[in-house]
Amino acid sequence: MMIKVNGRPMEWQEGMTVKDVLDAMGFTFPMIVVKIDGVVVRREDFATKEVPDGAEVSAIHLISGG
Repeated sequence: MMIKVNGRPMEWQEGMTVKDVLDAMGFTFPMIVVKIDGVVVRREDFATKEVPDGAEVSAIHLISGG
């Protein structure tokens, strides 16, 4: 049972949330957009939104500046 995060395989676990994926990948960026199979997940849902087995997860770090 696997998922892909930014194109890289990652072992999937039952009940895994977006927050779990970000923690496992070490992604601590303050501005990040997450998509599961092309659908954007709201930041306030990261701790509760479950990632299904076989999902394609995209984590996009946003950078601001002048």
